[in-house]
Amino acid sequence: MKAKHQRLILAALAVVGVAGAGVLGASALRDEAAYFRTPAEVKGGAAVTGEAMRLGGMVQAGSIKRLPDGVTIRFVATDGKADLPVEFTGIVPDLFAEESGMVADGRMRADGVFVADRILAKHDERYMPPQMGDMPEGAGKAAPKA
Repeated sequence: MKAKHQRLILAALAVVGVAGAGVLGASALRDEAAYFRTPAEVKGGAAVTGEAMRLGGMVQAGSIKRLPDGVTIRFVATDGKADLPVEFTGIVPDLFAEESGMVADGRMRADGVFVADRILAKHDERYMPPQMGDMPEGAGKAAPKA
């Protein structure tokens, strides 16, 4: 076989290998991909029952209810325009509280309830861990350069 044919076969195998890796990577990511939606978008019909998605918003004040099993909670997520009931079974993050931001991964149920598989609590830019609560204002800032 001529050297020219060997190079062509090697180049064709490399292209097939790269394409195969791309297809495998895309199929793996497809299972993990989730659209980010707000309660208003969900109420507006942007979500399909059973579709994996992320729901973002605020936890409505007075809406957190703990069920007797001790691990299931129900609350209402809001974005100021619409409210959406959410159900989660598991341990919630320490920062999860009423009137705080949250992001939940899960799916819509046919009865209009968002069933979360995972909840992430969001904090604002002024967040300070409880361990640093006694720290004076501005103590963490660097000294000005001369």
